[in-house]
Amino acid sequence: MKTRPLGNTGLQLPILSFGASSLGQEFRPVALDQALDSVKVALDLGINLFDTSPFYGRGMSEVLLGIALRDVPRDSYQLCTKLGRYSLEHFDFSAKRVEESVHVSLHRLGTDHLDILLLHDVEFVKLPQIWEETLPAVMKLKQQGKIRAVGFSCYPMKAFHTVLDHADVDCILSYNQYTLQNTRLADELIPRLKEKNIGVMNAGPFSARLLTNAPLPAWLKEPEEVKAAARAAAALCDSQGVDIAQLALQFCLANEDIATTVSGSANPDNVRKWAEWMNKPLDPALLAEVQAIFAPVRNLGHLEGLPENN
Repeated sequence: MKTRPLGNTGLQLPILSFGASSLGQEFRPVALDQALDSVKVALDLGINLFDTSPFYGRGMSEVLLGIALRDVPRDSYQLCTKLGRYSLEHFDFSAKRVEESVHVSLHRLGTDHLDILLLHDVEFVKLPQIWEETLPAVMKLKQQGKIRAVGFSCYPMKAFHTVLDHADVDCILSYNQYTLQNTRLADELIPRLKEKNIGVMNAGPFSARLLTNAPLPAWLKEPEEVKAAARAAAALCDSQGVDIAQLALQFCLANEDIATTVSGSANPDNVRKWAEWMNKPLDPALLAEVQAIFAPVRNLGHLEGLPENN
């Protein structure tokens, strides 16, 4: 598995990481044996960074991930979890909750330290709290050796820039903003991150199933014209014997400025398929045709969180 450095943290991340949200049944009911096996398959393939959160399954993801990793040497994998978001409506970035949240996550995951801790979906709160209260509390835990790298995640580019204007972090995680259809992460944020040597993590290469052959979920927030373009792009790929999801994953993994791309599934067959795809050459001609289809809707997205943070 190829690795890349996460900024100046000293961490070397696999270019493909395992997103454990699916272990928390965020998208569908999962079978316990399949969920645990997906983690084992990921490890066998060198996908040894696991990204989770107390939000995923309201704790279930962390618990199952901890069980799956129980007998695995701690120095053979890396853990990223989050704090601040605990349900669809419940956000708590208070200093008091920081220590409690990390303590509970460590217990669930069966470890004494986290490689990466992210503040989860900060766009849903008044942003000054993040640099005035949350990050100072997190940095105390970093000084104690419980956390190696600290960062935050969100969707709007504006929120990223606002926090970065006021705070020093080790890394960020952006989702659905570096894909075949949306490259705002690279266009608007990565130049700033590179200048400061801040690590870049990308999640959602398939953009919530938009860039797959699966039926689009009712909760998908992208505009209808984006969905229509995605269907056309998927049909083009299919006509050439390629799954659009393969092209979508290869596109993300090819960007040398992104330390890792996070993708998750509680189905071990999917994990094996991703490993096969990443070892196949990317078809530049097909990529150009797909990007031409997406050109009229390039970088179109949706609002997320508080209006003022978008």
